[in-house]
Amino acid sequence: MTETTGGYAFAALIAEAEALTFAEFTFRDAVELGMHASKKALAADLPVIIQVTFGSRLAYFAALPGSSADSELWIQRKARVVERFGISTLAARVQYEEQDTTFAEATGLCEDEYAAHGGGYPILVFGIGVVGGVYASGLPQVEDHEFLVACLTTFRPGS
Repeated sequence: MTETTGGYAFAALIAEAEALTFAEFTFRDAVELGMHASKKALAADLPVIIQVTFGSRLAYFAALPGSSADSELWIQRKARVVERFGISTLAARVQYEEQDTTFAEATGLCEDEYAAHGGGYPILVFGIGVVGGVYASGLPQVEDHEFLVACLTTFRPGS
Protein backbone atom coordinates (compact mmCIF):
# COMPACT_ATOMS: atom_id res chain seq x y z
CA MET A 1 0.00 0.00 0.00
CA THR A 2 1.09 3.57 -0.64
CA GLU A 3 2.51 5.45 2.33
CA THR A 4 -0.02 8.01 3.51
CA THR A 5 0.23 11.25 5.44
CA GLY A 6 0.92 10.39 9.06
CA GLY A 7 0.72 6.68 8.23
CA TYR A 8 -3.05 6.86 8.57
CA ALA A 9 -5.49 4.56 6.77
CA PHE A 10 -8.74 5.92 5.35
CA ALA A 11 -10.83 3.19 7.03
CA ALA A 12 -9.25 3.97 10.41
CA LEU A 13 -9.98 7.69 10.00
CA ILE A 14 -13.64 6.94 9.20
CA ALA A 15 -13.86 4.64 12.24
CA GLU A 16 -12.28 7.38 14.35
CA ALA A 17 -14.98 9.83 13.23
CA GLU A 18 -17.72 7.30 14.03
CA ALA A 19 -16.28 6.89 17.53
CA LEU A 20 -16.40 10.68 17.97
CA THR A 21 -20.06 11.01 16.93
CA PHE A 22 -22.25 12.79 19.48
CA ALA A 23 -25.72 11.80 20.70
CA GLU A 24 -26.73 15.46 20.42
CA PHE A 25 -24.97 18.74 19.73
CA THR A 26 -26.29 22.30 19.99
CA PHE A 27 -25.06 25.75 19.07
CA ARG A 28 -24.11 26.22 22.73
CA ASP A 29 -22.08 23.01 22.54
CA ALA A 30 -20.27 24.41 19.50
CA VAL A 31 -19.26 27.50 21.47
CA GLU A 32 -18.19 25.37 24.43
CA LEU A 33 -16.17 23.07 22.15
CA GLY A 34 -14.33 26.13 20.85
CA MET A 35 -13.57 27.30 24.38
CA HIS A 36 -12.46 23.78 25.34
CA ALA A 37 -10.09 23.63 22.37
CA SER A 38 -8.74 27.11 23.10
CA LYS A 39 -8.06 26.19 26.73
CA LYS A 40 -6.17 23.06 25.65
CA ALA A 41 -4.20 25.01 23.04
CA LEU A 42 -3.33 27.83 25.46
CA ALA A 43 -2.19 25.33 28.11
CA ALA A 44 0.14 23.73 25.55
CA ASP A 45 1.21 27.12 24.11
CA LEU A 46 0.06 26.10 20.61
CA PRO A 47 0.12 28.91 18.01
CA VAL A 48 -3.16 27.97 16.37
CA ILE A 49 -6.38 29.42 15.12
CA ILE A 50 -9.50 27.55 16.17
CA GLN A 51 -12.89 27.79 14.52
CA VAL A 52 -16.16 25.97 15.18
CA THR A 53 -19.24 26.14 13.01
CA PHE A 54 -22.78 24.98 13.67
CA GLY A 55 -24.72 24.51 10.47
CA SER A 56 -23.73 27.43 8.31
CA ARG A 57 -23.11 29.71 11.28
CA LEU A 58 -19.79 30.67 12.85
CA ALA A 59 -20.11 29.67 16.50
CA TYR A 60 -16.55 30.25 17.72
CA PHE A 61 -13.30 31.74 16.49
CA ALA A 62 -10.02 32.34 18.31
CA ALA A 63 -6.63 33.39 17.02
CA LEU A 64 -4.22 32.35 19.76
CA PRO A 65 -0.85 33.96 20.51
CA GLY A 66 1.76 33.15 17.87
CA SER A 67 -0.81 32.19 15.24
CA SER A 68 -0.58 33.49 11.70
CA ALA A 69 -3.18 35.34 9.66
CA ASP A 70 -2.49 32.81 6.89
CA SER A 71 -4.04 30.15 9.10
CA GLU A 72 -7.43 31.84 8.69
CA LEU A 73 -7.21 31.18 4.95
CA TRP A 74 -6.23 27.58 5.57
CA ILE A 75 -9.29 27.13 7.78
CA GLN A 76 -11.57 28.48 5.06
CA ARG A 77 -10.08 26.00 2.59
CA LYS A 78 -10.34 23.12 5.08
CA ALA A 79 -13.96 24.03 5.86
CA ARG A 80 -14.90 23.71 2.19
CA VAL A 81 -13.62 20.11 2.20
CA VAL A 82 -15.51 19.17 5.38
CA GLU A 83 -18.71 20.86 4.18
CA ARG A 84 -18.59 19.24 0.74
CA PHE A 85 -17.48 15.71 1.67
CA GLY A 86 -18.59 15.32 5.31
CA ILE A 87 -15.31 13.75 6.41
CA SER A 88 -12.18 15.08 8.05
CA THR A 89 -9.70 16.85 5.83
CA LEU A 90 -7.05 14.27 6.66
CA ALA A 91 -9.43 11.47 5.68
CA ALA A 92 -10.10 13.25 2.38
CA ARG A 93 -6.37 13.44 1.75
CA VAL A 94 -5.56 9.86 2.78
CA GLN A 95 -8.46 8.42 0.78
CA TYR A 96 -6.79 9.48 -2.45
CA GLU A 97 -3.22 8.81 -1.30
CA GLU A 98 -4.26 5.17 -0.86
CA GLN A 99 -5.29 5.25 -4.53
CA ASP A 100 -1.88 6.66 -5.58
CA THR A 101 -3.32 10.04 -6.48
CA THR A 102 -4.04 13.35 -4.77
CA PHE A 103 -7.23 14.98 -3.62
CA ALA A 104 -6.84 17.74 -6.23
CA GLU A 105 -6.18 15.30 -9.10
CA ALA A 106 -9.03 12.98 -8.15
CA THR A 107 -11.66 15.63 -7.48
CA GLY A 108 -10.59 18.34 -9.91
CA LEU A 109 -11.05 20.89 -7.13
CA CYS A 110 -8.69 23.85 -6.97
CA GLU A 111 -6.16 23.67 -4.13
CA ASP A 112 -6.51 27.43 -3.68
CA GLU A 113 -10.13 26.82 -2.61
CA TYR A 114 -10.06 23.32 -1.07
CA ALA A 115 -7.36 22.13 1.36
CA ALA A 116 -7.31 18.41 2.05
CA HIS A 117 -4.77 18.94 4.83
CA GLY A 118 -5.30 17.79 8.40
CA GLY A 119 -7.09 20.21 10.70
CA GLY A 120 -10.72 20.08 9.62
CA TYR A 121 -13.19 17.75 11.31
CA PRO A 122 -16.94 17.31 10.93
CA ILE A 123 -19.13 17.44 14.00
CA LEU A 124 -21.34 14.38 13.66
CA VAL A 125 -24.58 13.50 15.46
CA PHE A 126 -26.11 10.01 15.46
CA GLY A 127 -29.13 9.79 13.16
CA ILE A 128 -28.47 13.25 11.69
CA GLY A 129 -24.95 13.34 10.25
CA VAL A 130 -22.84 16.46 9.94
CA VAL A 131 -24.12 19.41 11.99
CA GLY A 132 -20.98 21.55 11.88
CA GLY A 133 -17.22 21.49 11.88
CA VAL A 134 -14.23 22.16 14.08
CA TYR A 135 -11.00 23.49 12.62
CA ALA A 136 -7.43 24.12 13.72
CA SER A 137 -4.58 25.61 11.77
CA GLY A 138 -1.05 26.58 12.69
CA LEU A 139 0.66 23.27 13.35
CA PRO A 140 1.87 20.67 10.85
CA GLN A 141 -1.24 19.06 9.37
CA VAL A 142 -1.07 15.75 11.24
CA GLU A 143 -0.65 17.65 14.52
CA ASP A 144 -3.64 19.88 13.65
CA HIS A 145 -5.69 16.71 13.09
CA GLU A 146 -4.50 15.01 16.27
CA PHE A 147 -5.18 18.17 18.29
CA LEU A 148 -8.79 18.19 17.09
CA VAL A 149 -9.21 14.49 17.84
CA ALA A 150 -7.88 15.08 21.37
CA CYS A 151 -10.33 17.96 21.83
CA LEU A 152 -13.30 15.99 20.53
CA THR A 153 -12.33 12.99 22.65
CA THR A 154 -12.28 14.98 25.89
CA PHE A 155 -15.21 17.31 25.17
CA ARG A 156 -18.52 16.51 26.80
CA PRO A 157 -21.49 18.51 25.47
CA GLY A 158 -23.50 20.31 28.11
CA SER A 159 -20.86 19.88 30.80
